[in-house]
Amino acid sequence: MDAKTAILARAREAISRSQQGRPVREVPRNYIRVGADAPGSEPVVADMVEKLEDYSATVVRAPKDAAILDAIDELLGDARSVVVPAGLPQEYKDAAARSGRTVHEDSRQEPIPTLELDRIEAVLTCSRVGISISGTICLDGEPDQGRRAISLVPDKHVVVLERETIMPTVPQAVDVLGQHPTRPTTWIAGGSATSDIELVRVNGVHGPRNLGVVIAH
Repeated sequence: MDAKTAILARAREAISRSQQGRPVREVPRNYIRVGADAPGSEPVVADMVEKLEDYSATVVRAPKDAAILDAIDELLGDARSVVVPAGLPQEYKDAAARSGRTVHEDSRQEPIPTLELDRIEAVLTCSRVGISISGTICLDGEPDQGRRAISLVPDKHVVVLERETIMPTVPQAVDVLGQHPTRPTTWIAGGSATSDIELVRVNGVHGPRNLGVVIAH
């Protein structure tokens, strides 16, 4: 028995005891699992853009390859240094290097030290899936998305989100991520922010303060 199976068995045993011997009740799954519109359809993309902008993210739609590269350059803006995962498409790396920016490559085999990473102003990655109902973007650590650290430390994150990967609901996105359950996932909904006890919004506590999204193709 592996550790996960053992933990779940003990959890079920504890729940069963709390039910005084009665069978554990089935968890209701009557929530909406599939949206009314198809993944990547115009209503789904429009909903995604609305949610992202509500989270203070900057969104650029780029239906063609050349427009994607221009959008990357535009969203990186005045950043002078950019970290990219080693598996990012070369044309995206070239776009990041426009305007004289210095581009640093990071990989699991050759990770950039954290203190050096902290001095880099922006990060550019791809993504695995988006969720329009919540405006969330998920990364799953593949070579074009990189280590979690590079998407958390720099102050600006520009992410390329392929249009057809935008799902209407969370269950549909989880189904995609569930195809590779051992990959580490990072879920992003706008720039990093939290509120203190006085409900004053504080940006940049857990990750980049600025999020730019290129909705590609």
